[in-house]
Amino acid sequence: MLNHGQVVRLIFGLKLRELRQERSLSPAELARACDVSVSYLNEIEKGKKYPKADKILSLSKALHVRYDQLTSLELPRRLEPIGELLNSKMLKEFPLEMYGLEPARIIELIANAPARMNAFISTIFEIARNYELRQEHLFLAALRSFQEMHDNYFEDLEQDVRAFVGSHQLSTAAPFDLGQLERVLIEEYGYTLDRETLGRHAVATQARLRSVFQPKTKRLLLRTGLSRGQQAFVLGREVAFNYLKLTERPHVSSSLQVRSFDEVLNNFKASYFAGALLMEEESLLRDVKKFFGAKNWEPELLLNLMTQYDVSPEMFMQRLTTLLPRHFGLQSLFFLRFDQADSLAPFELTKELHLARLHNPHGNELNEHYCRRWVSLRLINEARALPVPDTADAPVTVAGAQKSRYFGTDDEYLCFTLARAGTPTQVALSVTIGLRCDDNLKQHVRFLADLALPFRIVNETCERCPIEDCESRAAAPTEIVRLAERAAFEAAVAELVEGKA
Repeated sequence: MLNHGQVVRLIFGLKLRELRQERSLSPAELARACDVSVSYLNEIEKGKKYPKADKILSLSKALHVRYDQLTSLELPRRLEPIGELLNSKMLKEFPLEMYGLEPARIIELIANAPARMNAFISTIFEIARNYELRQEHLFLAALRSFQEMHDNYFEDLEQDVRAFVGSHQLSTAAPFDLGQLERVLIEEYGYTLDRETLGRHAVATQARLRSVFQPKTKRLLLRTGLSRGQQAFVLGREVAFNYLKLTERPHVSSSLQVRSFDEVLNNFKASYFAGALLMEEESLLRDVKKFFGAKNWEPELLLNLMTQYDVSPEMFMQRLTTLLPRHFGLQSLFFLRFDQADSLAPFELTKELHLARLHNPHGNELNEHYCRRWVSLRLINEARALPVPDTADAPVTVAGAQKSRYFGTDDEYLCFTLARAGTPTQVALSVTIGLRCDDNLKQHVRFLADLALPFRIVNETCERCPIEDCESRAAAPTEIVRLAERAAFEAAVAELVEGKA
C-alpha cells in the first residue's frame, strides 16, 4: 500500500520536475542554483527523497514560485489524474505487495514517465466513469484475481481451520454442531447472541439482514428464521474474525458499502474459514468422489450431499470450488451466481469466478439478456414453477446439470447447478460450477458419459447471438444486426475507394 509519506514525496517530485522543464532548466542547472548534487535532485524528482525546509526555499527561489505552492499537494492541471489517483482512498488501501508490486516501483513508473502515465490513468478513469465502476467493483475484481492466482485454494486457511478444531477439540462430523461455535464465541470471545432484536427492526427486516455485529458490546444479532446451516456459517465467520485476528471487517451480513480492500479480503478469509470448518476437507473429498463415481447423472445425489452437510447451495458450491482444482486437478473451472429479485425481474450475475480466466459467461453492464439456454437460468425458472412453499423461509431447492458448448467454438463444459426459489415475489438464485470437458474430467466424472445428460449449444447474450429459431430467446439479436450493417457499409466504402462502385 502507498502510505501518506510516499504520496507526498511523489507529488513534490512531480511538481518539481514539471516546473523545472517549464523553465527549460536541466537537472544540472537547477542543482547548481540550489547547491545540491544532481543525483540528490534526481532522487527528489523520483519521489525517493523529500528535501528539508532550507532546500525547498532554495528550489522555490530558483523556480520563481512561492514556497507554499511548491509544497502543496495540488498538481498542475495536466497531471491532475495522477494526483487524483495518488490521493484516492483506493490506491492507498490497495495491497500492491499482495500482487508482487512494490510501492517504490509504482512511484518509479509514474516519476519516469508522468505524461504517459497521466494519459493511461486518464483513460482508465474515463472507462470507469462510462461504465459506472465504483471503488467496490475494483476491490471485488482484485479479490477475484487473487483467488484465481491461487486456484481458490488457501493452504494457510485450511491449516488454521485444522489448528482451531484441534485446539478446541471440536467434532467435524456432518452436519457441524453449531452449539460448539456458540460456546466458543460466548466463553472465549465474550459474545452475547441475540436472536430477537433483528426481527423487530424494520430496515433489517426489509433488507433481510442475516446478522449484525455490535462491536462495542460484542453482541451478535441473528435474524429469526435462519436455517441451521445459515446460523452455523454466521457463527463460523465470527469465530474466524476473532481466531485469525481480522480487525478490519464488515459488521453487517450484506453491507452495501465497501470501506477498504482489507475489509473485503478479511471478509473473504473469514467466509473461507467458515466454509472449511463446516465442510471438513477430507470428509467432503470422499463424498465428492462417490458423487463423481456415479454411472448416471442423478440430481438427488447432489441434493443429498448438500443436505448431509446442512448448508446453503452457495456455501456448498463455493466449498467445491476450493477443493476441485486442488485435489482433482480441475483448474479449468468457473463459478456463477445468478439472482432474480422476483419472477418478473431480469436475471443478474452477482458473483463469478474464472480460474483459467477464459470462460464465459462474464457479467455485463450493458443491460443485455443472458442466454436462457444456460442451466443456471433454466433451473431458476423450473424452481419457480414448482408449488409455492408453505412458509416464506422454506424455499425449494432443485439440482440440474447439462453439457454446454459455446456457439461457434469447441469449448464444452459440464455445468451442474443448484437453484432455490420461494414465492413469486421473493428472490430466487442459482449457483453453478462449470468444468471444462477434457480427458482429465472424463477420468474423474463417470456420469459425464451419461447419454441422458442434457446437451445445449449456448451463447453469451441474446443481443449478440446468431442462433436462429432459438426457442429461449429473450431479446432480438440487435448487436448481430448492427455488426452486419456495419460490415455491409465498410464493404460498400471499400468498393467505392477501389472504383468498383
